[in-house]
Amino acid sequence: MLDRAFMFGDGIYEVIPVYSRRAFRLAEHLARLEASLRAIRIDNPHDPSQWSSLIGKVIEHNPWQDQSVYLQVTRGVAPREHQFPQGLTPTVFLMANALVTPSKDQIERGGSAIVLADFRWLHCEVKSVSLLGNCWLRTLAADCGCTEAILVRDGFLTEASSSNVFIVRDGVVITPPKSNLILPGVTYDVVLEILRANAMAHQVRQVSETELRAADEIWVTSSSKEIFPITTLDSKPVGQGENLGKPGPVFARAYAHYQVFKATVMRSAAHV
Repeated sequence: MLDRAFMFGDGIYEVIPVYSRRAFRLAEHLARLEASLRAIRIDNPHDPSQWSSLIGKVIEHNPWQDQSVYLQVTRGVAPREHQFPQGLTPTVFLMANALVTPSKDQIERGGSAIVLADFRWLHCEVKSVSLLGNCWLRTLAADCGCTEAILVRDGFLTEASSSNVFIVRDGVVITPPKSNLILPGVTYDVVLEILRANAMAHQVRQVSETELRAADEIWVTSSSKEIFPITTLDSKPVGQGENLGKPGPVFARAYAHYQVFKATVMRSAAHV
């Protein structure tokens, strides 16, 4: 009960997708874990090879071919005191669930979102277990029958409650740059790699709320959502013309490339 994650949300987590029993982008997930731990002054209890072994055991002892491995490192157990205590033994926890990605039907329909003010703290680049703000925002979205909350701060897009956000305007894919206001998503990086590799026009820059609302397409990305289209924003259909309220053609192209990329990477033992 005195673990600081329970008392203060004082810990870091990662969610790693597993396809055909192979962890996807494991090195990148472990690098982000290391960066988050360093930021809040928790010593990483394991090196990458040790983490790989532990994650491999979790994968092995669960029945699913595709899994979502959750790992959490907390500062440890100590008397309740706000200041970070020294010399604690971190608490390490791992588990897995079946990885359920959006179905073909869900992809074809797309999802709904609501625009909300981003009232979270100013270190969203740290993947902290302190997710009260994110949970609160997602619940506000659910109250309106939406699957996601897309967040704006000072008139500009940051991210969604549990995913990164891309928009398309006039055929150009646009996404906000990494900063302290968004989580540096592993899938975010994969999408940018795919756009570059396939000569798809894109920009990494600030996106105004006005641009968000006028977007031809909106996508959200995460380890579990992969790339997912948002077709309704604040109860209004996204897009125009024959693509109004439907996943757009740029999304369709990016999604197809993502599936090919994923399959190619997972066939490579170098990415296990």
